[in-house]
Amino acid sequence: MDSKTVLITGGTSGIGLATAVKFAGKGDNVVLLGRDADRGLRAVKTVMERIGGANCNYFPCDVRKIKDCKNAVEKATELYGSIDVLVNSAGVYFERAIEDMGEEDFALIMDINVKGTYFMTQQTVLAMKKQSSGVIVNVSSDAGIHGNMLCSAYCASKGAVNLFTKAMALELAPWNIRVNSVCPGDVMTPLTEKQLAQYPDREAALKEMSSVYPLGKIGTPEEIAGVIEFLCSDAAAFVNGAIWSVDGGITA
Repeated sequence: MDSKTVLITGGTSGIGLATAVKFAGKGDNVVLLGRDADRGLRAVKTVMERIGGANCNYFPCDVRKIKDCKNAVEKATELYGSIDVLVNSAGVYFERAIEDMGEEDFALIMDINVKGTYFMTQQTVLAMKKQSSGVIVNVSSDAGIHGNMLCSAYCASKGAVNLFTKAMALELAPWNIRVNSVCPGDVMTPLTEKQLAQYPDREAALKEMSSVYPLGKIGTPEEIAGVIEFLCSDAAAFVNGAIWSVDGGITA
């Protein structure tokens, strides 16, 4: 009776998938959204294997398309009756010097990181307002708090997500809908593995990446998922419009 319905964009890998496992472990209904159907079905299998009896589904969704966002919300609501939590975890990252940034690459970052977060929130809010409750957590980045070398477009997108979070927290408070963001540093996800794979010595590259963090390591998806879970819990009932650094102290 106390189970929630949790919608997770980018839920098929990395932080999104770890978050799905967290909520499924509490007995919540979890809906994973992503563009790749094969990856989505594998993610559902992963959740089911880790959490026996989990209620987990996958719906194809490209957050860059409003109609996909609308369709995902409608399907989830039809299946479970309500949406209690939205985790906007879909995102893309790559490094470019500004003079090397083309229009298509710039559009990709903005469309997924900003437009996708904006319109997925818009469509979910239409459902949450009817029940006068809900929690939204946007997965941002330390790059939305301070500048990173060769990441001007990515920094711009995540800075936008953080201010969007604050604006939504004010706008949706009358409906008892809380909105917060988490700002991870480097996390051991498939995106990070892809980045490390560019170097001839992966272990040396990982050691160098970790060295800039006061805690001497990069994060795990499960560590970020734990903070997301907290922000969606009753223990965080008075947390709204907050930008949570989960970065091993790199922005301290």
